[in-house]
Amino acid sequence: MAVQSAHQPAICGREQELRTLMQKSSRNWPSSTECALQDLKSAFACALHMHQPTVPAGPNGALISHLQYMLEHPDEGDNHNAEPFAQCYRRMADLIPELIREGCDPRIMLDYSGNLLWGVTQMGRRDITEALYYLACDEEMNRHVEWLGTFWSHAVAPSTPIPDLALQISAWQHQFADLFGDSALQRVRGFSLPEMHLPNHPDTLFALVNSLLEAGYHWLLVQEHSVEQLDGSPLCNQQRFAPNRLVARSCSGEEISITALIKTQGSDTKLVGQMQPCEEALGLSRQTLGTTEIPSLVSQIADGENGGVMMNEFPEAFRQANRRIRDSNPDTAALNGSEYLEQLEELGLKTSDLPRIQAVHQHRLWQRAGESGDIEDVAAAIHELSSANDGFSMEGASWTNNLSWVEGYDNVLQPMQRFSASFHQQFDQQLSEQPRFSQSPVFRDALMHLLLLETSCFRYWGQGQWTQYATDIYDQGMEALDR
Repeated sequence: MAVQSAHQPAICGREQELRTLMQKSSRNWPSSTECALQDLKSAFACALHMHQPTVPAGPNGALISHLQYMLEHPDEGDNHNAEPFAQCYRRMADLIPELIREGCDPRIMLDYSGNLLWGVTQMGRRDITEALYYLACDEEMNRHVEWLGTFWSHAVAPSTPIPDLALQISAWQHQFADLFGDSALQRVRGFSLPEMHLPNHPDTLFALVNSLLEAGYHWLLVQEHSVEQLDGSPLCNQQRFAPNRLVARSCSGEEISITALIKTQGSDTKLVGQMQPCEEALGLSRQTLGTTEIPSLVSQIADGENGGVMMNEFPEAFRQANRRIRDSNPDTAALNGSEYLEQLEELGLKTSDLPRIQAVHQHRLWQRAGESGDIEDVAAAIHELSSANDGFSMEGASWTNNLSWVEGYDNVLQPMQRFSASFHQQFDQQLSEQPRFSQSPVFRDALMHLLLLETSCFRYWGQGQWTQYATDIYDQGMEALDR
């Protein structure tokens, strides 16, 4: 098992090597005769999202995991949940084998931020890192557990500087490979956006999808209300339970696309905590895409540790759902995303058969800008539509649409933009001329502060301690650039 430096995470230095590794296309999901898609009417795919931010709250402003801070300050707020959280991060290593021994065929997808993976390593929590190593590397677990890629520091994509999207993606891949090895990373084919926050500005979405494809990802999990059909209408009912093709078109008219699985409406952790996706799948039937008949799939994700339901009720609900499938519902199964998509390919489903969708509000934008609109036309259309105050927005859509990640956070966003611009001005040309420079401690330190400054938590809890954390990281990062 690889050992990381506690001072600097493994977030860079192997960029071209990992891109080459991830572009090697092969079937990754072990075949499963129990879950042959031609015998199923429906399935459900559940993901658990895990995150703890890195905060400058150690001695002399040292960067530590917020989990460590919680453990050291148990009397503040909800910090008494620190150890229950820690157990949530490792418990699937107990639950999955337990159900296999009972004759069940469980599945789970795991989305762990780079912050969290680095943090538990910093803390020396071998009980967690060894459990995760087992889930990522054990041959039997490979059939039951799918890891999803994400941004390293839980950045929200729409308000992250465009050049940094690829850095966030690459940093997570470096971190994962360092902990679990290249073979484990090569099995990571799906991607989960922090806060399920899908950009809808054409250039941001295009850059995101392009970066995902270049990094070797095959599909993306998106929330239902963050996308629309090409005519601007909501997804039809059947589309919610089948793969779609997310189209990203830049302001200059260039177009790319990636397969998308739809997380159905709602962000309440009870949906996964009480295994509602299993219940919903039991009421669904097969459907036809193109000329291929396929089982419907309910896709859902929730925080894996937050709230009493996830901390306390989820394990037993997970057991009961899998036992129910084992005992009395042979035509419904638990599946993981890549497993489902790879078996659909074997059934003959083609990419061209998938319904084409786009980010929400893009139909209105392209209508106003014109199909042959240039960058200036798109910018003018965005300004006009946003000024109408009728719900149009280019802030994207997430599972927390009751709050904005932008409004009222100039004291975080402006330093973030300044630091990003300074970072790229200082390093981009040097990296272009000398790619191995990304292996230097100087570059890694500056990159770490850049990525950390983009953490969503600094724009979630309102003004106060959390925005001060961002200010402190900015100051540390600028000092690193000056050095």
